[in-house]
Amino acid sequence: MHVRLLTSAAVLALSAGSAMADYDLTILHTNDFHARFEPVSKYDSSCGAEDNAEGKCFGGSARLVTQIAEERKTAGNSILVDGGDQFQGTLFYTYYKGKLAAEMMNKMGYDAMTVGNHEFDDGPEVLRGFMDAVDFPVLMSNADVSAEPLLADSLMKSTVIEVGGEKIGLIGLTPQDTDELSSPGANVTFTDPSEAVQTEVDKLGAEGVNKIVVLSHSGYKVDQDVAANTVGVDVIVGGHTNTLLGDMDGAEGPYPTMVGDTAIVSAYAYGKFLGELNVTFDDDGHVIKAVGAPISLDGTVAEDGPTVERIAEAAKPLEEIRTKVVAETAEAIDGAKDSCRAGECQMGNLVADAMLARVADQGVTVAITNGGGLRASIDAGEVTMGEVLTVLPFQNTLATFETTGANLVAALENGVSQLEEGAGRFPQVAGLKFTFDKAADAGTRISDVMVVDGEGWAPIDPEATYLAVTNNYVRNGGDGYAMFKDSPNAYDYGPDLADVTAEYLAENSPYTPYTDGHITAK
Repeated sequence: MHVRLLTSAAVLALSAGSAMADYDLTILHTNDFHARFEPVSKYDSSCGAEDNAEGKCFGGSARLVTQIAEERKTAGNSILVDGGDQFQGTLFYTYYKGKLAAEMMNKMGYDAMTVGNHEFDDGPEVLRGFMDAVDFPVLMSNADVSAEPLLADSLMKSTVIEVGGEKIGLIGLTPQDTDELSSPGANVTFTDPSEAVQTEVDKLGAEGVNKIVVLSHSGYKVDQDVAANTVGVDVIVGGHTNTLLGDMDGAEGPYPTMVGDTAIVSAYAYGKFLGELNVTFDDDGHVIKAVGAPISLDGTVAEDGPTVERIAEAAKPLEEIRTKVVAETAEAIDGAKDSCRAGECQMGNLVADAMLARVADQGVTVAITNGGGLRASIDAGEVTMGEVLTVLPFQNTLATFETTGANLVAALENGVSQLEEGAGRFPQVAGLKFTFDKAADAGTRISDVMVVDGEGWAPIDPEATYLAVTNNYVRNGGDGYAMFKDSPNAYDYGPDLADVTAEYLAENSPYTPYTDGHITAK
């Protein structure tokens, strides 16, 4: 049997009495799946068939199909929803874009999802194709899409579904800074999440809908802010920050996290868990009980046979690329989100070193890349191209440019400006050393910035011009790096970052991962 991660603290009696018209609803939910149709390892990377047979793998679409069906057998009234970011993360997305995600979500019977920032990675056109292919509404309340023809008549802010004779209002949210995080284009304008949600709650309330579930790809902190700053939201199904809630190692809070009468839930990422929240509403639509837990989709959960066959079929065109061994690593390379968005990490050093090595003969001395662009770890032993592409799935290219020392310091300040949110803008660097103060106000956290000077180091000169390398996403202002957008002598069309990293690994095989303290926290 699968393992249920239950917690007595999650049982919340929010009022003493029970009305005659109490209504029970089970909310099954996922978030941040990122094209992990196949099982993943404990490192959130690929997990081989042998390890899967030995029960060492997690998730995958086939386990999700099994678990969803099992929960529905006993759930009574239930809905299945997603908190965004089905797109991007493996070769499946690179090859199929949103088509395979749409097929699998239709098979599982989702009722709705919200738009994640990665749903915009290939612009509104691919998102629209996905929306046309799915059998359920895709929602986003906090954006004006009226000027974008591909979305104006199809992307709804909210919807109402009927379950067991009761109307459930569903509202979507996406990050307010999606224009920095992805590629929505100039025709989509993002707005404040709390205001957008309250507008939709009021609209649904006027239609007689008093049970409201927000599907929020906005992060755990924003979800708590929305709960505190709105009236009438019963449940928030979260995403974006890959937050695990519950009573287990690594959890960031209780499942559900209560803010007032609003229950907030999230189920980590990559299909490792299926969230299950059981909610009881009184006849006025108020939550009087909320209890549940993420269900671990570990090796004890059987894989649905037809789904295994379908994913294997979909994987055939990818095999030649994925299985090519490019190098060896002496130890596992840590690319975990908690490492690479909070400080110096082994994967950040590998990628930044690879970038700098590739263009050093052009006089480039500084490399900077965003920790959020590193999507997995790599285990010890043989390294395949598939593993590298899982770490670096975005098809970003090397971008070289000139910038001032003052701009580099400003970039580092931007990189550490959202530490509390675990934001992907955290800077991984080569040719640079710096210290950051976690307790200082954002914008004043960076000190002791040094640059390579021959065989040693020298303080950065704010007035000096430096040749730098990053990826094209960051160079064009992604993750808040607006100070790089108008850089002189910029060239964004270098080789693919995954290819550069694979070649660097091959040249240094067997590669030994490291951290050396060039990024210091105080």
